Amino acid sequence: MAQSKKGKLNYRCPQCFMRDLDIDMFFDEEKNEYYCIRCCFHGDEKKVLEWNELIKLKYGHISDRIDKMGKDNEPIKWKVYKKGSL
Repeated sequence: MAQSKKGKLNYRCPQCFMRDLDIDMFFDEEKNEYYCIRCCFHGDEKKVLEWNELIKLKYGHISDRIDKMGKDNEPIKWKVYKKGSL
């Protein structure tokens, strides 16, 4: 989602993003915390960044391509995809 104006960086709501929803969070200056208008998530910048690290578990291998599917109880083999290669 594009940021509408220049200034402080908009963060995505990590709880919504885990459900594949791209929602920007709003900043409450009085409480000094971010909040989402779609779900109940709220927290300071540190909490938002920590939760965004958890999302990397879901999308961590998005650029990897599976080479070989192993049989039962064998590992899957993959390689990092580079543009222009198969």
